[in-house]
Amino acid sequence: MPAPVPLLAPLTPAARRVLDAASALFYERGIHAVGVDTIALAAGVTKKTLYDRFGSKEALVVSYLQHRDARWREHLTGHLARVPEPGIERVLAVFDAATSWSGENGPKGCSAINARAEIGDGHDGHPVFPEITRQKVWLLDLFTELCGEAGNADPATMAQRMMLLYEGAIVTVGMETFSHPFEVARGVARGLLVRPVR
Repeated sequence: MPAPVPLLAPLTPAARRVLDAASALFYERGIHAVGVDTIALAAGVTKKTLYDRFGSKEALVVSYLQHRDARWREHLTGHLARVPEPGIERVLAVFDAATSWSGENGPKGCSAINARAEIGDGHDGHPVFPEITRQKVWLLDLFTELCGEAGNADPATMAQRMMLLYEGAIVTVGMETFSHPFEVARGVARGLLVRPVR
């Protein structure tokens, strides 16, 4: 398996309140729409406490994305544990995990994609961009590994196809274009895995 999410530093109670408040607000309203005053008020702390714990709003956004990613990976690990044997079903377990995750935690789609849409092209040195890239590269690496274990002749190419299906589904969740996009993506993924397209 690809490396797990890096160990996150433990949070003080005040920092946890700030992160929890910021996470809910960022996901619900968007990063730019939420100021530090709003976060501090929702967390029941002063702005000084917020800055003492995180240093900047950008660092708080990175922490939000890291902690959300850690929760997603834990959720995904649980689904993969239910399908321990290498094969197509283990690849498809990623889509199953995404289905249950999005229902409980992601009605607005992917927090990383949403953050990426807000920060621009990533060439301005914004600290959020590397975190978003890290998360997506990790998932592509996971798909590559799972496709290889499933016996696919070209796991890197198949992983790219799985990633496109996954990312398309998660955007569709956020856009509410049609219902059950991960189930649709899973069906297409199964077809590709059973009869790989050359």
